[in-house]
Amino acid sequence: MTVPESPHPASPVHIGLDRAAHERAVEGLLDDARARPDARVLVVHGDRAPLAADGALRWLRPHEVGSEATWAFLGRDGAGVPLLLAATPADAEAPAVAETWGALRAVGGELGSADADAFVAALSLGRWLLEAPFCPACGAVTRVHAAGWARTCQGCGREHFPRTDPAVIVAVTSADRQRLLLGSNAMWAQHNRYSTFAGFVEAGESLESAVEREVHEEAGVRLSELRYGGSQAWPYPRSLMLGFHAVADDEHAARADGDEIVAVRWFTRDEIAEALAGGGDVLLPGTASIAHRLITDWFEGRT
Repeated sequence: MTVPESPHPASPVHIGLDRAAHERAVEGLLDDARARPDARVLVVHGDRAPLAADGALRWLRPHEVGSEATWAFLGRDGAGVPLLLAATPADAEAPAVAETWGALRAVGGELGSADADAFVAALSLGRWLLEAPFCPACGAVTRVHAAGWARTCQGCGREHFPRTDPAVIVAVTSADRQRLLLGSNAMWAQHNRYSTFAGFVEAGESLESAVEREVHEEAGVRLSELRYGGSQAWPYPRSLMLGFHAVADDEHAARADGDEIVAVRWFTRDEIAEALAGGGDVLLPGTASIAHRLITDWFEGRT
């Protein structure tokens, strides 16, 4: 498999949320921020957050949030106002009152970039704070510090940080770039749902090797070209999705593994156009996912 140099210009650097990471070591940062009446709080209940009438995130003030939530410092907005997280598990009572709640999977693609970045960061950090209270080395209780971004074990003294698992996701095309290979996952309730191929990077494995292995395991094809297409933090449960475009050596070799992938299918641009418009008999990934972006990049000729 060759990895050619991309013919496309480099994408502009996307800064997104100002995490103000240098402030996390400041003693009392989180308490001081919670005491400010102008602070803005993103409540995350399970994987849902409150939405405003226009579909944007609804940021609350600290006094509007119940005391049972787990808090953290997310960063600052453009005016220097602190941005906070208040997280609770899905099976607990919501820490705030809101008419409309939205899950990241459902609404992430419709949010502005600042809200989307904040939602992903809040959900990723919140899940770690709620689900990893014990040291994975010795089992002792940990103490949260760095304004919610680190833990220290009270038993063995080890320091722990939110875990991120790298995963590859790849859109595979025919040699003439005119058809796109997608697969249907056995776990999906809708058997007409198709997406790009993805999987976690294994220990000691490069990204390129992971792409080659996953596509061959799931779809039976070998790859002759590979180009990086961008990344996306995806907190389901804690992934960093690294997107690629690739070309199949032999499109006739495509076959589903019958275990994880139950069907594979080559799609023409007309078929993808119909599916993107909500027609036809095929469901594609939602707009919040990098899979949707990889598909539309191919469809619109940006690969």
